[in-house]
Amino acid sequence: MIKNNSQLETRIVTALVNDKPGVLNRITSMLRRRAFNIQSLAVGHSEIDNLSRLTVIVEGGDDIVEKLTKQLHKLIDVIKVNDVSDDNIVSRELALIKITSTPNTRNEIIQLVSIYRSKIVDVSANSIIIEATGDDQKIRALQDLLKNFGIIEVIRTGIIAMNREKINKRKEI
Repeated sequence: MIKNNSQLETRIVTALVNDKPGVLNRITSMLRRRAFNIQSLAVGHSEIDNLSRLTVIVEGGDDIVEKLTKQLHKLIDVIKVNDVSDDNIVSRELALIKITSTPNTRNEIIQLVSIYRSKIVDVSANSIIIEATGDDQKIRALQDLLKNFGIIEVIRTGIIAMNREKINKRKEI
């Protein structure tokens, strides 16, 4: 579970879904009809052929997550749904940030990007594109510092999450 800037509870739900045309449309239509307050939605291929993994970030408490998981389970193309909010997870977001750059500002930008363990993925005569990964706070902090150079464009993926491996503790006799 994550707290966002306004201190609302943010919950993370993952789902394994069939990877075929129309599935994402049916899921987003259901979310819209039920008026869920979605912060982000990310979908990509999974480790299983013909299945995709969906990560939904929703604001609300246990009641909202319970309604969401029940509604997702009703959809025929949804195979498995998990609320991972309280699990031991790794979560990340990817952002691409294009900023104004001149030969005079490049060294300062490079140092700033390095401090945030981000990467410069493109350089042109008048701009630089930076790739940043991490949690929302890290990306916002970097973005706030880059405002001084002039942000041209920002694209963020939304959060993706994966459970950490569970460690089985053996009882000693």
